[in-house]
Amino acid sequence: MRKVIAVINMTIDGVFDHTAGLPDEAIHQHYTDLLDSAGTILYGRITYELMQYWQTLVNNPSSKKTSDDFAIAIDKIQKIVFSHNLKNTDWHSATLGTKPLEVFVKELKAQSGKDILIGSRSLIVQLMNLHLIDEFQLCIYPVIAGKGLQLFEPINDRTIFKLIKTKNFTSGAIILYYEPTNSPNSSL
Repeated sequence: MRKVIAVINMTIDGVFDHTAGLPDEAIHQHYTDLLDSAGTILYGRITYELMQYWQTLVNNPSSKKTSDDFAIAIDKIQKIVFSHNLKNTDWHSATLGTKPLEVFVKELKAQSGKDILIGSRSLIVQLMNLHLIDEFQLCIYPVIAGKGLQLFEPINDRTIFKLIKTKNFTSGAIILYYEPTNSPNSSL
């Protein structure tokens, strides 16, 4: 059975914003390794469109090896995009989700293979409310955004987590690895 892992960046004050973080070489390398070890990543339309930026680095590499390596990793991984507005993905390794999210994720989980990453806030919230996330990897940047979209809104139920691991970066960012302990899918 495959594991569903929510992977997201946020600020100290809980704001989800791709522009508020301070990604450095070590963080890019971490996410490159994570993408290389996973089989699929699921996106909503907004995050998917932001991630399309990395296609430009595949075709025109930068002078930063870790950024270029991340671009190659994100280009290779199978991406499934859930959108009511997109008609096509314009990316060779991306397809549109054709089934309801809950059905699709349950089918993916039942298959053998590498882990499934969730890279969009909207999908994380939906799957958390469905109790289909097995692990959360929250990269918290040492930044207070002061305003913006809160990561965990709207959540239906109180959820308790068990901290299973941490990873510190010299930039001050930290990744907290959590398992939900009170969901039907919890191993605890």
